[in-house]
Amino acid sequence: MSILIDPKRSIGRIDPKLHGQFIEFLGECIDEGLWVGEDSPIENEGGYRSDTLRALRMLKPPLLRWPGGCYADTYHWRDGIGPRADRPTTFNENFATYELDHHGFGTDEFLRLSEMVGAEPWINVNMMSGSVHEMRDWMEYCNRSQPTVVAKERAANGHPAPYGVRKWGLGNEVWAGGGTMTPGMYLDEYRRYSSSIPSFTTDVFAQSDIYAIASGPDGNKAMERVKWTRDFFAGLAEYRQPKINGYDLHFYNWNIDNDADTPTNFDEQGWDQVIDGCLELEDIIGEQWALMKEGLAGIPEPEGPLDSKLTHVDLIVGEWGNWHKQAFFARPALKQQVTMRDAITTALTLDLLQRNCDKVTMACNAQTINVLNSLILTEGDSMTLTPNFDVFMMYQAHRGATALDVKRQDSQDDDIFAFASKSADGKTLTVNLTNAHMSDCANVCLRLTQPAHVESISELAGADPHLCNTVDNPNTLRAHPVDVDLAVTEGSYADGTELNITVAPASVNVLSIRLE
Repeated sequence: MSILIDPKRSIGRIDPKLHGQFIEFLGECIDEGLWVGEDSPIENEGGYRSDTLRALRMLKPPLLRWPGGCYADTYHWRDGIGPRADRPTTFNENFATYELDHHGFGTDEFLRLSEMVGAEPWINVNMMSGSVHEMRDWMEYCNRSQPTVVAKERAANGHPAPYGVRKWGLGNEVWAGGGTMTPGMYLDEYRRYSSSIPSFTTDVFAQSDIYAIASGPDGNKAMERVKWTRDFFAGLAEYRQPKINGYDLHFYNWNIDNDADTPTNFDEQGWDQVIDGCLELEDIIGEQWALMKEGLAGIPEPEGPLDSKLTHVDLIVGEWGNWHKQAFFARPALKQQVTMRDAITTALTLDLLQRNCDKVTMACNAQTINVLNSLILTEGDSMTLTPNFDVFMMYQAHRGATALDVKRQDSQDDDIFAFASKSADGKTLTVNLTNAHMSDCANVCLRLTQPAHVESISELAGADPHLCNTVDNPNTLRAHPVDVDLAVTEGSYADGTELNITVAPASVNVLSIRLE
C-alpha cells in the first residue's frame, strides 16, 4: 500500500471545534457520569466527579454542546438555576432514561464546566415546548453586562460577569422529536426565534457576536435530507433572510440490523459493516455542501443599501457516532461498551471531518460520557477511559493544523486509511494510519516529497478486536509509543523520503514526522 504526501498540497485549516463533544441528560451522561453533587461520597470538585473532570481537562474539548439533543426540546432553563434545594424535580423520559431529574446540573454548572476545561459552550434552546421569551431571557442571563433583572439574577447565582455564550442552536432534530416539522414549518419558527435574538451591542451598525445555528436534516435519510435542505434554503430565498450562521446535520452510524451483533460480540461481517457505515458521512457532507451552495446562489440581491444578503452558512455535524442496537435496551439508557471497532470508526470519522475542513466548521461526538460512542464510562465510584478517549488524545496535534491532500498511489488495500496535517510552523507532519482489517497486518509505504524523518509513533491496538476497557481491566486498550527504529525503514524517493511501516491489525497509528 503506497501513499503520497506532499506538504504543499493543502486543503485548509482544521478548526479545533471539529473535535467537539456533546453531553445531554441521557441515561448517566451527566448525572452520575459527570455530576454527583457536593454531598456525594464519590470524590468531587464542587459537585463535578473528580475523575471525569481530570479526564476532560486532559482532553481539552474545544467545544461542548448541551443540554441536548432531544432533551433540549422539553428543557426549561429556569428549572436549573438558583439554590439547588429550591430547584424542581421533574421526570426525564428522554430516550428511555425514565429517571427523576433534580436539576442539580444547570446553566451555571454547564458554563462553569466549560470554563474549567477550556471549552467553548454551545447551548441548544427549547423551540418545541419553550417560547421566544424564554430563549431571550436565557440569552440575557448568560450574556447581558448591563444590570438588568436577569443579569442581577446571574450575579446573585455566583457569576457577576457575563459568560459570553456565542453559539446558540435554535431547535434540535425538528424533523422528528423536535416537532415533526416540515422545512417550511421550521423556517417560520426559525425566523421568529432568530429575529428575537438580542444583539448585545450598543451600536446599531455593529455586528452581533451571537452565532445562530439552524437544525439541519436527518443525515440517515438519503431522500429526505436532500429535499429538506433544498426546501429550507429555497424558503430562505423567498424573502429577507433571518440571522443564520450554521446548519446542523446529524448522522449516526446505525448498527441495528443484526440482533446477534452487540458492542463486544460480532463477526467479521459485523465488523466490516460498522467500519463501512461510518464512511458514508463523507459523501453526505459533499452532498449537503453542494445543496447549501446551490441554495445560497438562489438568494436575490437586496433592494436597498440597508438590507443584507445571506452569502454563507457553515455546515456543522452536531451529532455523530456509533449506535449499536443493544443500547436501546441498556440500563442506564443508551450505555454501550467501546472496542477497537468503535475506536477505528471514531478515528476514520475524525479523519473525514478534518479532510473536509473546507466544508465543515464544527462537529460533536455523541456522547462524551456513558452514552453511545463514549470516551468515558463510569460505574459507581469507578471510571474507565475507553479507546475512543485515546483516539481524541492522539489526534490533538491536528487542531489548528493544515489538512493535506493525501493521495493513494495504488488501490491494493481499501482497508488502510491515511490522513495527514502540517503544523502551523510548517515543520512537522502528523500522519494517521488506520488499519481497518479485523485480523491482518498491513505494510504501508509513505512517500514524502521532501526529506523527513519519523520522530515518534503512537499505536492503539488490541490482541483481540472484541476486547474493551473495564473497571477491573481499565488499560486493556491504551495508546502506547512504538520504537521508531524497529518499526520504520527509511529510504529515498525522488527528492524526498520513503518510509515503510508495518501496522497491526485493527489499529490506529499516529506518526509525528519532522520535515528537514
